[in-house]
Amino acid sequence: MTKKLVLCDCLGSQTVNAEMVADATGLACSKVYTGLCMHQTEQLAAEINSGDALVACTQEAELFTEIAAELGMEAPALVDLRDRAGWSDEGADAGPKMAALAAEAILEAPLTPAVDVISEGMCLILGAQETAFAAAEQVADHLSVTVLVTDPAVELPLTRRYDVIVGQLKSAAGALGGFSLRIDQLQQVRPGGRGALTLSEPRDGAQSTCDLILDLRGGTPLFPAPEKREGYLRADPGSPAAVAASVMAASHLIGTFEKPLYVGLAEHLCAHSRAEQTACTNCLDICPTGAITPNGDHVAIDPMVCAGCGACAALCPSGAITAQDPPVPFLMQRVQTLAGTYAKAGGTDPVLLVHDDTHGAEMIRLAARFGRGLPAHIIPLALEKVSGFGHAETLGALASGFAGVTVLLSPTTEREALERETNLANALSDTPRMALLDVADPDAMSEAFYEAVPVPNGAAPVLPMGDRRQITRLAAQALRPGSDETLPLPAGSPYGAVLVNQDSCTLCLSCVSLCPSGALTDTEDKPQLNFQEAACLQCGLCANICPENAIELVPQFNLADSALQEVVKNEEEPAACIECGALFGVKSTIDRIVAQLEGKHPMFASSDQGRMIRMCDNCRVQAQYHSTNNPFEGGERPRVRTTDDYYSDRKDH
Repeated sequence: MTKKLVLCDCLGSQTVNAEMVADATGLACSKVYTGLCMHQTEQLAAEINSGDALVACTQEAELFTEIAAELGMEAPALVDLRDRAGWSDEGADAGPKMAALAAEAILEAPLTPAVDVISEGMCLILGAQETAFAAAEQVADHLSVTVLVTDPAVELPLTRRYDVIVGQLKSAAGALGGFSLRIDQLQQVRPGGRGALTLSEPRDGAQSTCDLILDLRGGTPLFPAPEKREGYLRADPGSPAAVAASVMAASHLIGTFEKPLYVGLAEHLCAHSRAEQTACTNCLDICPTGAITPNGDHVAIDPMVCAGCGACAALCPSGAITAQDPPVPFLMQRVQTLAGTYAKAGGTDPVLLVHDDTHGAEMIRLAARFGRGLPAHIIPLALEKVSGFGHAETLGALASGFAGVTVLLSPTTEREALERETNLANALSDTPRMALLDVADPDAMSEAFYEAVPVPNGAAPVLPMGDRRQITRLAAQALRPGSDETLPLPAGSPYGAVLVNQDSCTLCLSCVSLCPSGALTDTEDKPQLNFQEAACLQCGLCANICPENAIELVPQFNLADSALQEVVKNEEEPAACIECGALFGVKSTIDRIVAQLEGKHPMFASSDQGRMIRMCDNCRVQAQYHSTNNPFEGGERPRVRTTDDYYSDRKDH
């Protein structure tokens, strides 16, 4: 059933052009109500009861859910047109934006892969005696608690509602439902006997597990990016409010939880290493939580530790790591829907505002309610995390019709990956069109957008498809139609060429055997090194492995179609076997070997031995076999013994 958009002007505080929205989206639109959450709840109930309603308000989501429940209906879908479009100094001109947001809202998002995480409530509390014991008392009714203190002289509580151990926590790993611990100098309480409780003898190397950790020590956290480690709660022991909040949060971490699998890994595409030679380390260097580790020729990702920032997927040159929440095709579908619907409704020069669904969404709401709101050409796109929105997504947005892309940063956003991707996107664009906005004041955000004048995008919109590398090439060519330029790129970019010093290269082809993307290839019938620029990841493995240091990386982007074709980087005349004429090896290399060994090395002292260097494998073996000093020749075979020999040896015969 086609959704029906239920509209409301919120007590006349915004202008809603129902006809424009309907024409641009194809949605059936209700009349524009005034107070669906107040005096028109009966009309809202009728709209919900009549079919698949899409209500243009998110503020009163709980009320709408209650009304639907009373009717025995599912909660209606919601879309925010008021805060993101209607409440604005340019609200009267926001019709195209409202149409775009409504069209995006009806897209069906794919399910994100997920696994179940089970927490049985085993909680480890770290901290000083007074603070840790007080916290344990509060959560002991909800969780199975163990308190770890470091002072052996601690005054042990007599209660057995929770356990107390003394020791030094040497290491901790894992996440919610699966922490592993190593404790040295461990002493456990001996509950028997009269008088004060006593401790066992200390021992090192104790190992244990728990489901969650409440860290009330202050100081250095146990994990990198501690706020992103699920199941690890940390509070300043000097702040009673912070401790109380952490205790409350810990008490709810028991049961079965759904853990999204934020990224996928195709190990065969990973360019981390070959033959124990390290190449790409982008994801290892950028991961804030330490979820990514080396694992032979590729990397491994711990999905329980991954917090879903997406920076690894944005920086992965080969596409081995891909975002799954949301996947790139669906993200591009959202972007194209926003751009296409906005243009269909008559909007011009749109700018895509990428923001997270917490801090960024709240900034937009506050700016709309108390300030100038967003200009009519600023189209918001909400994501759970913005740090995975990289150069490919930006170029895809520009190729879809956006004049610019602005990423609104939050206090917890990882900056490094976005800064690198912004520089790369601007180098690939016809003019710098991607920007990062780092402000904490809603009014400052609004002013930044009202003061900025977007540069019109004259390129005809195209439909970027494929993986991130394919999207980048399609979009870059669309932004510079007909151009065969080669664009210089920042160092570390995932696109580029290799320069081969032909005077140094011996065509040993070590680079070909290890190239993870197949950008470097050889030819079967002649010594030749070929290169396809579009496939090059700039991982550096070829330069690292080259014994002659003959390869140099050049970050660039060739817009011409010739980048998709193989070009010869070096070739030489093959050596021909002096016996059978078969081609083998490189003639110049064979000549150098002959010059170094023939008549000079004991194994090639004679002319016949020297000739073997110029033979192919088969002829060399034949020549050695029939030579005077045949290395394959054994001693004289002993005569075969017969029955007569045994009879002749007998004394009685």
